[in-house]
Amino acid sequence: MVKKVDHIGIAVHSIEDVLPFYTDILKLQLVGFEEVHSQQVKVAFLSAGETKIELLEPISDQSAVANFLSKRGEGIHHIAFGVENLESRLAELKEKGVPLIDETPRKGAAQANIAFLHPQAANKVLVELCEKQRGDENDN
Repeated sequence: MVKKVDHIGIAVHSIEDVLPFYTDILKLQLVGFEEVHSQQVKVAFLSAGETKIELLEPISDQSAVANFLSKRGEGIHHIAFGVENLESRLAELKEKGVPLIDETPRKGAAQANIAFLHPQAANKVLVELCEKQRGDENDN
């Protein structure tokens, strides 16, 4: 079912403030920035080998990331696993009784199709499944 750990999402108050740690100290390569209006976040992608680090900054007080930050503070927000055929994976998980936040895929950063599992499914860890567009496996 899972091809790889695609990325690890880290919620931050300010990408600008934390980015030097990842680029200057850890020497991770900045891949790019993107605003995902449907999620109400600004995202910075960093390359860490085959896995990306996704810094998530809310652009609205109504975003899920803003809510996360107000409750828990900065830190790991989610882990994303790369999958193929996301729609069938979600149907399979639903059939097995796995609690889902998203029963159908939606567009995420880098135009990937994404869906979140409810944290109850993974011992309070927010899990994202993402399916990249063909040819974008190594992109954001």
